[in-house]
Parts: sequence; structure tokens; C-alpha cells
Amino acid sequence: MENITTGHWIFAGIFMLAFVGYLIWSYRKDLKLHKIHYNGSFYVLIGIILILFLFYIFKRLL
Repeated sequence: MENITTGHWIFAGIFMLAFVGYLIWSYRKDLKLHKIHYNGSFYVLIGIILILFLFYIFKRLL
């Protein structure tokens, strides 16, 4: 960690902002397609989170 300079941190910050900005721009551009092709994917995500939570609870009980 001693070789990381201020310039490295500045580059990392600018790169992160540009990358996140590009991701947001790409997602907003394809939002209409997401609504058509991925309709109902929210329920799948909730189901996966629920299953992982139940595994966590049962692991603690056993």
C-alpha cells in the first residue's frame, strides 16, 4: 500500500465515476426492453433472498 500515490486515487475515483455513469446511461437506454423481457424478475429475486434467509435461520437452529 505504500506505493499508492494521490494520482492513483484520483484515477480510481474518475474511473469509478465514469464507469457508474456509463452503467446508468446504458440501463436507462434499455429500460423499455427490460420491462418487456424481464417482467416478473423481481419475484425471482425476492424468492432467492427468502431462500437464503431461510437457510441462514435453519443453519443457526441446527
